[in-house]
Amino acid sequence: MLTQWVTLLTPDGTFGIVANSEGVLAAGWTDDIESLVALIHPSRRPDQLPRSAGLALDSARAAVEAYYAGDLAAPMSIPICQTSSPFRLRVWEALRTIPAGQRLTYTDLATRAGNALAIRAAGSACALNPAALFQPCHRIVRRDGKLGGFRYGLPIKAALLAREA
Repeated sequence: MLTQWVTLLTPDGTFGIVANSEGVLAAGWTDDIESLVALIHPSRRPDQLPRSAGLALDSARAAVEAYYAGDLAAPMSIPICQTSSPFRLRVWEALRTIPAGQRLTYTDLATRAGNALAIRAAGSACALNPAALFQPCHRIVRRDGKLGGFRYGLPIKAALLAREA
């Protein structure tokens, strides 16, 4: 299966996407495509990675552009293609149900993923999220309301949350 990549400029910096015909494999605010590929489960990691265009890649790119143009729900329409543990997959699915403008705590996220006691595991799933924006882990904050962490930096997380407010 052909996997391709693209980068685009956003108000928050360069955004990279790695996708195949099944959907987005990895995405985030970086032009270092190899760092995105490293986030993909080894069973799905591509051997070759041409920069090109394809339906999945074009759709993902259009969704990112629509998000930055004001359609904050656009990335949720794009399929995600991922492999991980059952709980981590449930966390990632739960992330996709959080509407733009809403913030949840890590406790809330663990509950939505089916295990209210797995707060640290929910946080770990956010930290290992390979498809930022398409799985909006930036909408998860600490119980005290502080931002917590974000792979691409707290200034980007703050900008995303401000845009969605």
